[in-house]
Amino acid sequence: MAIGPALILGALVGLLNASLYVLIRGSAGGRLPLLVLAAVLGSWAGDVLASRLGFDVLVIGDFHLLGASIAAWIGLAVVSVIALLGPTERST
Repeated sequence: MAIGPALILGALVGLLNASLYVLIRGSAGGRLPLLVLAAVLGSWAGDVLASRLGFDVLVIGDFHLLGASIAAWIGLAVVSVIALLGPTERST
């Protein structure tokens, strides 16, 4: 059984984008695992979506790097917006 490169490259691209997000933002708080998960799943989905749409800009082999990065940042944005809209911790 062979594992295709999309899963491994998706994880690497998602981790790289999540790391870049934390570097730009300064901290991730307690939602770092959610950010990494959203970025990895987003990059994997972005690769598949770019492949289906024929978006062949910045391709490494069969992996659509630009589509994966865009979808990873969309995943990061969704997690950040949900964290802002969610309940906040009250101090007594």
